[in-house]
Amino acid sequence: MRRNAPTRHSPVFFVFLAACSARSSDSARYADTLPQHPDAIGHLITVRPAGATDVPAAKQVEPATSEAPGVITASAIPSYTKATATYVVGPGQAYTSLSQVASILLPGDVVDVLGDSTYSGGVRFIRSGTLEKKIVIRGVIRNGKRPVVSGGPDGIEAAGEHYVFEGLDITHAENRCFFQHADDVTLRDSVIHDCPGHGVLGADTDTGSFTMEFDEVRRCGKNGPTTSGRARHQVYIATDEKAHQGARFRLQFSWIHDGNGGNDVKSRAERNEIYSNWFESGEFHELEMVGPDGQDPSLAREDSDVVGNVFVKPNDFYVIRAGGDGTGATNGRYRFAFNTFVVSSSHAVFRLFDGIESAEMSNNVFVREGGGTVNVVSDDSAKWKEKRIIGGENNFVPKGSDAPPEWRSTITGDDPGLRNLATFDLRPSEKSPLIGKATEGGLVLAGFPIERTLPSPLFEPERGVAPLHARKAKAGHLSIGALEAE
Repeated sequence: MRRNAPTRHSPVFFVFLAACSARSSDSARYADTLPQHPDAIGHLITVRPAGATDVPAAKQVEPATSEAPGVITASAIPSYTKATATYVVGPGQAYTSLSQVASILLPGDVVDVLGDSTYSGGVRFIRSGTLEKKIVIRGVIRNGKRPVVSGGPDGIEAAGEHYVFEGLDITHAENRCFFQHADDVTLRDSVIHDCPGHGVLGADTDTGSFTMEFDEVRRCGKNGPTTSGRARHQVYIATDEKAHQGARFRLQFSWIHDGNGGNDVKSRAERNEIYSNWFESGEFHELEMVGPDGQDPSLAREDSDVVGNVFVKPNDFYVIRAGGDGTGATNGRYRFAFNTFVVSSSHAVFRLFDGIESAEMSNNVFVREGGGTVNVVSDDSAKWKEKRIIGGENNFVPKGSDAPPEWRSTITGDDPGLRNLATFDLRPSEKSPLIGKATEGGLVLAGFPIERTLPSPLFEPERGVAPLHARKAKAGHLSIGALEAE
C-alpha cells in the first residue's frame, strides 16, 4: 500500500446553503431561523461547476424532512443571504489585502478573494454576522487556482461569530493556519497545508459550533516530547461548554491525511459529528475524541457519532482514541457505524481511555493490510463510568480476530472482498460478503441513547475531495462498511 497520498488538484468546488432539518424533540430552544443552529441542522449542498467564478442566483429551498443530522440533498441551487455589501480583494482592486476589509464588515457582507494570487496571513476577523446574515469570505477561482493566504502568526483568525470561509488555500502560518474561537463558523472547500503547528485549531474558550466540510488538510502538525503533551495536530477542536452550551463540531466530506505530527483530528468538543470523511496516515491517532481541558466536568457529557468514514492506518499506532487523554475525560457515549478500517499493525483500532460510559460499533469492516487478524478494542486504560458497556452488531472482522464478546451477529472470514486494497479501492467486489448485510443503523445499546444520530450514511467518502456520491444500497440493503459496491 502506498504510504503517501497524492496532492489534490481538484477543479470542482462547492457552495453552500444551510437549511434546517425537521426539529427533534429537544430542539425547540433553537431559533426558528434558516439555518437552524447549532445542532439540528442539515446542509443542502450543490456542486459548483468546474471553472465557475461566481455564485448562481438565489432560490428558495424547502427544509429537509428528516430529523437525522447531516441530511443532504443535491437538488438545491446554492445561494447566500443578500449581502449588505460585496467587496472584491485582489491585485489592482480597491482592496488588495484581507486585513483592509476585515475591520469594516457587517452582517450579510461577502468578500470575494481573487484566486491565482497570494495574500498575507495574520488576518483577524472580529466583527460578527448573524444567523440570518452570515459574513462570507470566499475564494474565486482564477486560472484554475485558489487564493493563497500565507504566513502570519495565525493565517486566519475567526474571532467574530456567524462566518463562512470557503475556497481558500491556507498555509505556512507560524502557530495555526486557521484559528477559530467564535460560534457558528464554517470552513468549507478549503485546503490547509504545510502548517508547522496546528492546521486548524478551535480554542478552549469562546468557541461554539464549528463545521468543516469538503476540506483537505495535509502536512500539518508537529510531535511533542510525548504522544499526549505539546504535540501539534492537523485539526484540534474544542468548544466552550460554559459560554456555548450544546455546541458541536461537525466534520464531513473531508480528506485529512499525511500529518507531520500529532493526531489527524483531535476534538474536545461537547458533541462530535464525524460523517463520510477519509482519514489516512496520521502520526498518532487518526481520530481522538476526549474531554475538555480545564472545564467543569459537570457542565456536559461529551458524545460522538462517527458514521461512514474510511480510516487507513499504515503505521504502528492506534486508530481511534475515545474517552479521555489524561487531561480531560468525557464519561461520554460513542457510536461508530458504517466505517471501514484498514490497519497494518497489532495495535487496537479502538483505544478506549480514561472516563467513558459506553461504546457501540455496528456495520463496520475491519481489514489488515497483507492479511491477518485485527485487534479491535483495547480498554485496559478505560475508566468506565459504571461498568464496561460495549455493544454492536454486523461487523466484519478477519477470522481469528479478537472481537468484543458483547458484539452480536459478527461476520468473520479470510477476506472481506474489497476490490483492490493496494490501490485504495475499498469498495466491495461483486462477491464480497459485505454486500447487503448491514442492519438498520439505529442504536443497539439499550439505556445509553445518543441524541440525533445519523442512522446510516447518505454519501460516500472520497480519497480526495470530489463531488458527492450518493450511497445506494445493493440487494435492497446497505452493505457493511463506508462504501457500496458499484
